Amino acid sequence: MKNKDLALSHKAPLQMEPEVIEAEMVLPTYLSFKKVQMHEKYPKGQARGRHWKHLKQIIQAENYQNYPPDEPNYVNIESPPSMNPCKKICDITGFEAPYSDPRTTLRYANTEVFKHIRLIPNESVQRYLALRNAQVVLK
Repeated sequence: MKNKDLALSHKAPLQMEPEVIEAEMVLPTYLSFKKVQMHEKYPKGQARGRHWKHLKQIIQAENYQNYPPDEPNYVNIESPPSMNPCKKICDITGFEAPYSDPRTTLRYANTEVFKHIRLIPNESVQRYLALRNAQVVLK
């Protein structure tokens, strides 16, 4: 009997009970406690999500003509040199390198890279040093 009732309830269209309709327990089309409703924020046909601006749009919006010419911004890339010291970069991985090998003077980030540096032949070491303009003749 129960299986038949379940089968019939799935086939029949769902209708609200009269008590619910009389008590006006039907939810409103919008919720008053929410500050911004979805239908107000995103009208039909409008894209949802983040809108990214291109550099040209940023420049036009910021009115960079009104800024002093010596202040660095998106338009003039000429800025004074940095007062901070240069970061030392690992010659193998490109990560920040707190260490340097005393034999080859290559910079490295961790012990795995150090093991790799010790296995590299001298010609390759010279090439790595040439990449950062620090050519040293190794004995």
